[in-house]
Amino acid sequence: MGLTEYWLEWIPFIAMVNVEFLDVGLTTLSKAAISKGMNQYVFIVYSNALGALILLTTSFIFNRSHSHRPSLSLSILCKFFLLSLFGMTLMQNCAFTGIRYSSPTLASAMSNLTPAFTFLLATIFRIEKIDIMNSKGQIRILGTLMSISGALIVTLYKGASIAGSPFHSLKENVSQPFLLAQTDNWVIGGLLLAAASLSFAIWNIAQAAMLRGYLSQLTIVAFFCLFGTIQCTIFSLIVVRDPNAWTISSDIELISVVYAGICGSVVSYSVMTWCIGKKGPIFVAMFKPLRIAIAAFMGAAFLGDTLHVGSLIGSIVIIIGFYTVLWAQSKQQNGNSQKVCIQPSSPSQGSPFLGSNQDET
Repeated sequence: MGLTEYWLEWIPFIAMVNVEFLDVGLTTLSKAAISKGMNQYVFIVYSNALGALILLTTSFIFNRSHSHRPSLSLSILCKFFLLSLFGMTLMQNCAFTGIRYSSPTLASAMSNLTPAFTFLLATIFRIEKIDIMNSKGQIRILGTLMSISGALIVTLYKGASIAGSPFHSLKENVSQPFLLAQTDNWVIGGLLLAAASLSFAIWNIAQAAMLRGYLSQLTIVAFFCLFGTIQCTIFSLIVVRDPNAWTISSDIELISVVYAGICGSVVSYSVMTWCIGKKGPIFVAMFKPLRIAIAAFMGAAFLGDTLHVGSLIGSIVIIIGFYTVLWAQSKQQNGNSQKVCIQPSSPSQGSPFLGSNQDET
């Protein structure tokens, strides 16, 4: 393998790490805007509308100069609609409402459930094969259960604080309600964030199936954001009755909306869709455990969040559980490759780290 090919293999890794940084920044900024009084449902509508506008414009320009876009049928549009329902409407409304009740650090900890949910769904839909009679298969099941148990610990047990923010001077300059999550709503926030992780896992698996039948990734993401914006707008108009809630009243709200629209809707979804097409849904889900470390630092730096015993213990259990699954999966696939050399027929049958989900031409 030449130097160019070597770096091309690492591009999906670098891209997904950057996505996790962007997503943690999104949760931090959204928490700041929501804590300042912005309605989370209005925030979702505005950010998705901006993302949809950018993506539709880009898709129109690209497809106008390239006439190879697959045709759109009613069946394809219905699939786009369902992708938007799980990957944007349900996921984002649960996620941002959960952040409102808790904190970005808890949101990042609960996102570690996504790999476990993705693994379970991939197993159910036979994207991922598992042999319960094999020791490697048993280890993978155990790791999945550990991840779920860790999420329950984070949600149900907050515990005492173990360290204050190292940025104490910043914390003193911000109002206390802005900094601290409401303890009484911690469990509600955790449950909503768990539901968001499940919705994202469903989108992850469905997107992989969609990419096998429709090859224009830019069109998928553009219509995904368009339908998601329509769905979120209808839901918000029903839930938000105060007309004043639709007014952007501060700089942090405007900055958060622009950041969410560009980095969240456009960049993150586009990169994840591309990586799913290249490496498969398991590959995209495996980066979620990175978020807890990133969020702990950013929460301390910008929100003054305090690390709690429950979050620390639960996050460690989640990370150990998921990487146990990855270790068993890697060992099992290496053993299979030594027995017989075949072309992988699904994303998960290649290497979980460097295997491509697409045939090379």
